[in-house]
Amino acid sequence: TIFLRQRWRDSRLVFPGNESVSVDGRLVSLLWIPDTFIPDSKRSFLHDVTVENRLIRIFSNGTVLYALRITATIACNMDLTKYPMDKQVCTLQLESWGYNIQDVVFYWTRGNDSVKGLDTLRLAQYSVESYYTSVTEAVYETGHYPKLVLHFSLRRNVLFFILETYVPSILLVVLSWVSFWISQSSVPARTCIGVTTVLTMTTLMMGARTSLPNANCFIKAIDVYLGICFTFIFGALLEYACAHFYTMQHQTIEDLHRFVESNGNGLVPIVNSSQPNQSVEVGTTTAEEPAEEPAKSDAKNHAASTEKAQSQGCGLSSVKDASRRAAAVFIVENPHNIDRHARTAFPTAFLFVNILYWLYYLFL
Repeated sequence: TIFLRQRWRDSRLVFPGNESVSVDGRLVSLLWIPDTFIPDSKRSFLHDVTVENRLIRIFSNGTVLYALRITATIACNMDLTKYPMDKQVCTLQLESWGYNIQDVVFYWTRGNDSVKGLDTLRLAQYSVESYYTSVTEAVYETGHYPKLVLHFSLRRNVLFFILETYVPSILLVVLSWVSFWISQSSVPARTCIGVTTVLTMTTLMMGARTSLPNANCFIKAIDVYLGICFTFIFGALLEYACAHFYTMQHQTIEDLHRFVESNGNGLVPIVNSSQPNQSVEVGTTTAEEPAEEPAKSDAKNHAASTEKAQSQGCGLSSVKDASRRAAAVFIVENPHNIDRHARTAFPTAFLFVNILYWLYYLFL
């Protein structure tokens, strides 16, 4: 809302004396007035309660003071990549609609001092840091027109967004770390914390997006921070999935070792025979006395098959050793160390990312 005061001299209105005359605003149609308009206005209106907010004052030397009270919504091109730590430079432009620079000349009466009230202006989201005025020309196909420009710098107040979005996001990340101190056997408790924090963070992101400006082409600073928090919360849920998997794997290996130790004294012989009708006795030193020739041929066949089996066994054992070494990389000796390391790694990483984030968006 602005009080637009325009002053010009009309020699036809000179009258004797040193006094001024205030004229009813409804008589404005009887006077010549400049056709000033706001080119970037999207919606504007003149206040009319209880009467139209106009003032016409005529001085004895022919000077006319014409004042209006206008409320306007003005477009401003903004760079929202650092939202809500952004700083915007907007302009209020005043142009002549029909009179070109040969007909009328616009100028600020006292330069920057012509603008009053910005020093004490209080806005909901912004603070006015600085402002200055300039005089330029608007060039169109129909000619050159006079233009006055008020440049003002706005800085967004970030405290509201810290309390509304940043603090709840940080608390949700910290809440997801509580699961690191809960026993891995408490599957419902840890799963409930992980899923609840993920869903709550998703709801917070959707709620924050509805209150943001409609600027889909920008990746805003608040979007980056919410993405970081969501990543840490989702990472805490994945950490429990990995810890639970390795715990079950470790328990399976321990059960297998117990089974092997309990059956360590037993013998489980494995006999391969190429002749189905041949009878073999295990654990004795005497056997029936077959004919010498068949016995020698059987011994040779048995020796050849043994060598072949040994050669195949060497190849299989090497493959098994390689697979064991590859599997050993993914085996954690003590799965409880995952939670112990996570208690330190997650807060440290989150603190480091926060330092980089705030340094970049506040000082760069």
